[in-house]
Amino acid sequence: MAQDFPTQARIVVIGGGIVGASVAYHLTRLGERDVVLLEQGTLSCGTTWHAAGLVGQLRSHQNMTRLIRYSTELYASLEAETGLATGWKQCGSITVARTAERMTQLKRTASAAHAQGVAIEVLTPREAGEKWPIMRTDDLVGAVWLPGDGKANPADITQALARGARTGGARILERTRVTGIRVEKGAVTAVETERGTIACEMIAICAGQWSRDIGAMCGVAIPLHSAEHMYIVTGRIDGVTPDLPVMRDPDGYVYFKEEVGGLVMGGFEPDAKPWGMEGIPHPFEFQLLPDDWDQFEILMEKALERVPALETAEIKTFLNGPESFTPDNNFILGEAPEVRNVFVAAGFNSMGIASGGGAGRALAEWIVGGVPSLDLWPVDIRRFARFNNNALWLKDRVKEVLGLHYAMPWPNRELDTARPFRRSPLYDRLATKGAVFGSKMGWERPNFFAANGEEQRIAYSFGRQNWFDRVAAEHRAAREGVAIFDMTSFAKFLMQGPDAEAVLQRLSANDVAVPVGQTVYTPLLNARGGFESDLTVARLAPDRFLILTGTAQATRDAHWIDRHIPEAARAVLTDVTSAYAVIGVMGPRSRALLQRVTRTPLDNAAFPFGAIREIGVGYATVLAARRSYMGELGWELYVPSEFAATVYETLAVAGEDLGLRDAGYYAIDSLRIEKGYRAWGRELTPDDTPWQTGMGFAVKLDKGVDFIGRAALAEAKGKPLTRRLVSFLATSPDAPTAWGGELITADGEPVGEVTSTAYGHSLGGTVGLGWVRSRGEAIDDTWLTERQFMIDVAGEPVPVRCHLKPFYDPTSARMRL
Repeated sequence: MAQDFPTQARIVVIGGGIVGASVAYHLTRLGERDVVLLEQGTLSCGTTWHAAGLVGQLRSHQNMTRLIRYSTELYASLEAETGLATGWKQCGSITVARTAERMTQLKRTASAAHAQGVAIEVLTPREAGEKWPIMRTDDLVGAVWLPGDGKANPADITQALARGARTGGARILERTRVTGIRVEKGAVTAVETERGTIACEMIAICAGQWSRDIGAMCGVAIPLHSAEHMYIVTGRIDGVTPDLPVMRDPDGYVYFKEEVGGLVMGGFEPDAKPWGMEGIPHPFEFQLLPDDWDQFEILMEKALERVPALETAEIKTFLNGPESFTPDNNFILGEAPEVRNVFVAAGFNSMGIASGGGAGRALAEWIVGGVPSLDLWPVDIRRFARFNNNALWLKDRVKEVLGLHYAMPWPNRELDTARPFRRSPLYDRLATKGAVFGSKMGWERPNFFAANGEEQRIAYSFGRQNWFDRVAAEHRAAREGVAIFDMTSFAKFLMQGPDAEAVLQRLSANDVAVPVGQTVYTPLLNARGGFESDLTVARLAPDRFLILTGTAQATRDAHWIDRHIPEAARAVLTDVTSAYAVIGVMGPRSRALLQRVTRTPLDNAAFPFGAIREIGVGYATVLAARRSYMGELGWELYVPSEFAATVYETLAVAGEDLGLRDAGYYAIDSLRIEKGYRAWGRELTPDDTPWQTGMGFAVKLDKGVDFIGRAALAEAKGKPLTRRLVSFLATSPDAPTAWGGELITADGEPVGEVTSTAYGHSLGGTVGLGWVRSRGEAIDDTWLTERQFMIDVAGEPVPVRCHLKPFYDPTSARMRL
């Protein structure tokens, strides 16, 4: 062992690509001096060095856009700080549309960009050609121009970040391969390498395509898989200048950037080629994979259509390098739920250069602060479960994921590969009745039910899709009659033990110290007063609570709750999701239906809203909770999985003459949005407080417990709210279809963006939820009524009315029928 090899460090960063260097750099900027970065080869030798270096700012989530905009600021300033150039050039970018549908998507992109404060301009084909003179434009419909986009040299950025990290006190050890990670009592304690062992308090796994294997060393699932990514570099081409913008042609799956008077041309083919199924060879430094012109053929054909000059251009280099991709095309960031003090930044899906600066800062802040500094849910490692790390499933999924970069981002687009995955006990029965399934957290969930003889699929479009009339019928059944929903995918936990109540009271903003047989809706907040989750707590016994939360939040919520159970507390959390199916019986006739199959009285006196009881349903015994996410009289039945089919069949037979209808999640969404019900991850995020979201009714500041977030809420209570969540309704029933993310304007000025939207079949128009902000004035009913609001739907302004209360049943009288 070399004499200067460290035997201990506070934080060890594993991986010397752009992301690992960024994490180390930002840790030192936050005052951490005892940082060691380990690289098995030399800096940037894995996948960073062959990245194309495109930096496009705009993402569908505002905080993801903020991370990239920070990256551009960082790359522009690093040379002055470190003396090393980064190759950053703000040359702008053009994205072109070959079809009307793509142009609609680009106009929707422009609306989202305006909502996020990103400069963008919609161009005609002629204007696009003026900015990119060597491309063919006669087959284009239009384009968009983003002047803040650019390009950079990945290896140079990595070296500059590394120098900045060293200057800040970090040690960087190359030729140091990690061979193991030690864990004691659920926390990381040391990193083992070929050169020796380093005791540490925390580690950050930033090892690119090697991250999955590194995570396995300590029992952490990091679901990513490598795929081949190819591009060519040409010789000089007439008309290519150093200031030529980046150009993307997503209908042709290709991108272009200038390099030394020639072009880099690559793309994302629809059917990708996974790599590394048998493991990544070692060493693998500055290495490429064999040329594959057959795989590249579709990209070359489309590129020639866009840039005819390529036909005679010299091909100087063909690069085929592996990159890691995740199951949903978003990168992985955050603290691993399995082992304390293990953090991850990996799986960047060909976006590591654009995201590297911001992601490195975000993870460093998370490491130092113990919690993320902003809402990072789209990339949070806890959006996955351990089953997502299955190697065969990842291999099949990544074939589709790479192509998502340039696939049409249709509203409600579902991934097709590696399915079906998780299935409820009712899956086969619902499939035979026409269910068209979507996927969430691996669960196959009915989105809607096709009519007899109709093809069971979604016909994608930006207008009304083929399910519109079917969902309208399902929606009306829940509003006017009775509908049955398979909601088995809900995550479910049992909190048990003598201290269960105390633990939940500390976590919950609402008061969950209720009598046995009652349920409580409650936010779980962070210290800033923002939503870490929202869930339902049902008290089953003095020392036992059933917790129900959103499908996607299972891993995240379990991690949040577990980490806040004091070591000495006599309480344990158990995931019981698979033990229970959930069947929703909703609508004004739900009581009549259920009373036919149970002897338990269901009137308001015997079974009030919020109650939970054990009841018989035919031959089965289930837990029934009188709650509804749809805004109508209804019950959620928590059914032992083995009885699910029996209960479903019993209800189906009993409800025939009541007009019982199967309904899916598209109807749930339209019902809840009409009612103004918020959804976590859309309206409720770690950046938003109950006061801003209109959820103050679920906060009990005076319950006698200092719950997490109480101080922040108490400090903010009563202060003017300059940012608020509102319900809106289009004043024209024939308004163009909105899908979320649209710009909201007040008197022509940008004031916010849409979070959720649907067609309100009970209201006769597009209904939605969204954020609005003022210039310092308190937002109240008067402020809203004094302004003319519009939402921008693909460039078309749509007049809307905005209210703080929902447009449908604002007093919730229907839930208490």
